Amino acid sequence: MNKTQHFIEENRQRLLDELFDLLRIPSVSANPDFSEDVFEAAQFVADRLKEAGADQVEVCPTAGYPVVYGERIVDPALPTVLVYGHYDVQPADPYELWHSPPFDPEIRDGKIYARGACDDKGQVYMHVKAFEYMMRYDALPCNIKFMIEGEEEVGSANLASFIVENTERLRADVVLISDTSMIANDVPSIDSGLRGLSYLEVEVTGPNRDLHSGVYGGAVTNPINALCGMIAQMHDANGRITIPGFYEQVQELSQDQRADLNRAPFNAEAYMKDLGVTSLRGEEGYNTLERTGIRPTLDVNGIWGGYTGEGSKTVLPSKAFAKISMRLVPHQSSESATELFSRYFQSIAPPGVQVEVRPHHGGEPVVTPTDSVAFRAASLAMQDTFGVSPIPTRGGGSIPIVALFEKELGLKSVLMGFGLDSDALHSPNEHYGVFNYFKGIETIPHFFAHYARLQAGA
Repeated sequence: MNKTQHFIEENRQRLLDELFDLLRIPSVSANPDFSEDVFEAAQFVADRLKEAGADQVEVCPTAGYPVVYGERIVDPALPTVLVYGHYDVQPADPYELWHSPPFDPEIRDGKIYARGACDDKGQVYMHVKAFEYMMRYDALPCNIKFMIEGEEEVGSANLASFIVENTERLRADVVLISDTSMIANDVPSIDSGLRGLSYLEVEVTGPNRDLHSGVYGGAVTNPINALCGMIAQMHDANGRITIPGFYEQVQELSQDQRADLNRAPFNAEAYMKDLGVTSLRGEEGYNTLERTGIRPTLDVNGIWGGYTGEGSKTVLPSKAFAKISMRLVPHQSSESATELFSRYFQSIAPPGVQVEVRPHHGGEPVVTPTDSVAFRAASLAMQDTFGVSPIPTRGGGSIPIVALFEKELGLKSVLMGFGLDSDALHSPNEHYGVFNYFKGIETIPHFFAHYARLQAGA
């Protein structure tokens, strides 16, 4: 048993108890009703960083929720790793679909069930505890800085200004992020790219009030019918997005690049069984791994209008709404995609309705180098603890801050996540494996050791 494993075994229950305390805080950034809880979570993270040995720990105010900053400078001449994560979580709705309360964590079948267990509190807290280990055993081989934010789940609206105002403070050599997943517990992987995002809300308005569907039905345009028809026009029969100009900037990968991506093992039957579906579909000419990693998408995330309560109410609604997200790939931009969507969606509205498109937030797609010192250090660290070399993959999700780090700080990121796609992120019954939590704590110090050694020899 090595030192990190001994530290984990010696402190196993405490490491779980502390994470559970953080998970009990309902830090839902999207809902103002949880505002006090978000601030409480920020203070919790700051307190734990101080206890672990960080200097200059501060809960930094922004125009929204605060950024928790902390650092430990071993030697200014040594390289510096900036650890990024977030302490805010997605809403837990619908609560009735959870098998246990979302903010009362419990372990079942070796998994921690709670909102934020994987995304991102469990993965953030791995870094705090790995840092505690390195400080306790004098095993921190380079400088470390932490920047843990509270608005990632609502688009990190205030993070850009914080970074611009704190450029010198955030100076580092690489960013280390654990907010992604790997293929399986016995098939580790490291994301080498992420998709961008454009998130919008649309409102379709017809008559000036809800109408009796018997008296007025068939005489005026129903906004819900209109909205459904417009959404249906957003894809063609081959699964391609129909927005004019949408694919003009899409990066097309070579056959060799696609073959490299498909090195990742994939079992379609197991995939469908896990999701409870009987078939897979998407853009024609691409397989599932490609559709979720290197191709853009457009999806409706929510739709509502009219009467949705118990029983019946025969109305022709005045308004209909939908929330829509587009996942983007290099070299698309969120601003351009938003503009193209807005223009097209307005153009396909039928007579009798008015359409408003309200952009919410976005982020840019990124590709990270697999031949960098930092990526090699992450690969070696995972090989040390998993016993096999990790596979480079492309992540389908979005972390807007990654492109922002590169633009404002000139820093590349390493996406060394320990979650699994099956962890029900953003869904009821989100969970995170106890194995994954402890494996992250064990692996992170190996990354620092390899990174410091490789940087010294670079």
